[in-house]
Amino acid sequence: MSPSDRPGDDGPLDPAASLRVIRETQERARAANEPDCRLLYGVWGVAWLVGYLTLWTSSRTMGGQPEGWAFAVFGVLLTSAVVITAVHSIRRTAGTRGVSARAGAMYGWSWFLGFVAQGAVVSGLAQAGASPEVMALAANGIACIVVGLLYLGGAIAFDDRGLLVLGVWILVVAGGATLAGLPGTFLIMALAGGGGFLLMAAVEQARVVRRRRDLGAASPEARRA
Repeated sequence: MSPSDRPGDDGPLDPAASLRVIRETQERARAANEPDCRLLYGVWGVAWLVGYLTLWTSSRTMGGQPEGWAFAVFGVLLTSAVVITAVHSIRRTAGTRGVSARAGAMYGWSWFLGFVAQGAVVSGLAQAGASPEVMALAANGIACIVVGLLYLGGAIAFDDRGLLVLGVWILVVAGGATLAGLPGTFLIMALAGGGGFLLMAAVEQARVVRRRRDLGAASPEARRA
């Protein structure tokens, strides 16, 4: 009598079931140890859409320059997005070890460092006597370059094609918005920048739903149904 024929023995594991278990395990590990792009895209999409629309609305009533309260609202939204991105990225990789953990930690801290440097550069321009319009365009353009390049870095660190596409798009939008000048730059950033983030959040959600559906369809229970 062979081992697989013994009474009470479950027999050899179905290869298809083994593959399904491996795929589910990989999916759970990936979801637990990598940043959730849906959250990051959504946070930045809301921050840019609401923040830049606030600046644009205020600038239309002030002859091209937003009021101080509009910049305050935008600053709070932007700071919140940076903090959420950094904390989320660091926490997601906190339980891992090796290259992936180091990459996630460095990626999270890069957001803080990038915007600290951006603030220092903008402050230097102010001390050098830059006009309010130059200050506004420089602050926006440099911030967008930081975000775009960090997303390109994230695409490399996490092998994510969506981050690559979004990083390139942000850099293109930043250049076009700066060339448009005030107050049009704010409207372009709100619709093309914030809208681009929200579109990518929807695309990522669709990808997650599709992966879960594919895993469910591959299960033995689904095949017997």
